[in-house]
Amino acid sequence: MSLRLGDIAPDFTQESTEGPIHFHEWAGDSWVILFSHPKDFTPVCTTELGEVSRLKPEFEKRNTKVIGLSVDPLEDHKAWAGDIQETQGSALNFPLLADADRKVSDLYDMIHPNANDTLTVRSVFIVDPNKKIRLTLTYPASTGRHFDEILRVLDSLQLTDSHKLATPVNWQPGGDCIIVPAVSNEEAAKLFPEGWDEKKPYLRLVKQPGK
Repeated sequence: MSLRLGDIAPDFTQESTEGPIHFHEWAGDSWVILFSHPKDFTPVCTTELGEVSRLKPEFEKRNTKVIGLSVDPLEDHKAWAGDIQETQGSALNFPLLADADRKVSDLYDMIHPNANDTLTVRSVFIVDPNKKIRLTLTYPASTGRHFDEILRVLDSLQLTDSHKLATPVNWQPGGDCIIVPAVSNEEAAKLFPEGWDEKKPYLRLVKQPGK
C-alpha cells in the first residue's frame, strides 16, 4: 500500500556513505527530507546531489536533515561522490543510502514497475519531528527536482504548524498568509491584533507573523 500524508514514515536500517543509518534514531527531533535517485552516475541525479549539498546550510537553518537514496552499492556511491564534487563544485555532505537490496525502496514504494521495474522514481518525502509524512512528490526520471520549491513547502509547513494559518498560491516566505476558516473573527482578533484583509468571510489575508 502506498504511503499517505499523515502516515508514520517507516523505520529502517540501511548502509550509507556515512555508515549504517537507523532512520528514526538518525532523524531524532529534526525534520527530514528523504529523496531517491534512479541510478548512480546519471546526469540529472548528479546535478541534484550537488544542489542539495550546496543548500545544506538552508536545510540546517530549518532544523532539517537531508538523506538521499540510490539502489546502487556503496562502492559506486563513493566513486560517484568524486564526480559530483568535480562537476557541481559542491562535495557530497549528507548521507546517501546504498539500497542495493531495495529494502527502503520497497518500504517507500519508490519503484514503479510501469515506469521502470528496476530503478527508483524521483521520490521526495518530507517527514516531521513526529516521524509523520507531511509531503510526497514523485517526479519522472527525466526531470530534475526544484529544491527551492521543496524549501518553500518546508517553510510553509513549519509556519502553519506554529500558527493557525495556511499559505496561498505561489506564497513565498514573508508574503501574506490566510487565516484558516476554523478560526472565528473573535479568535482571529486575539491572534492577529493588527488586523487582516477580509476578501470574503472564508478568505482573510494577514501578514506573516514576525515579518
